[in-house]
Amino acid sequence: MTQKQILEELKHLSNEERISILKSTLNMIREDLQRRKEIKEDRKKRLTEAAEVLLEDYNTDKELTIFTALDSEDFYG
Repeated sequence: MTQKQILEELKHLSNEERISILKSTLNMIREDLQRRKEIKEDRKKRLTEAAEVLLEDYNTDKELTIFTALDSEDFYG
């Protein structure tokens, strides 16, 4: 159903029914936004945990950081 069709159908409903639909729609939007927020927070938490697990390796294993010696070089000059 298109947005235009939905709006046309809403014209046939009472104000109480329209308000009920609006409330339901707003609740769906809130739930969706909350899920997205939780997913984003969970991803950030997992990435942080992974970085913390690997931190010791990066601090002690020179094989992982060997190319950082090039950081001060000008690649475009």
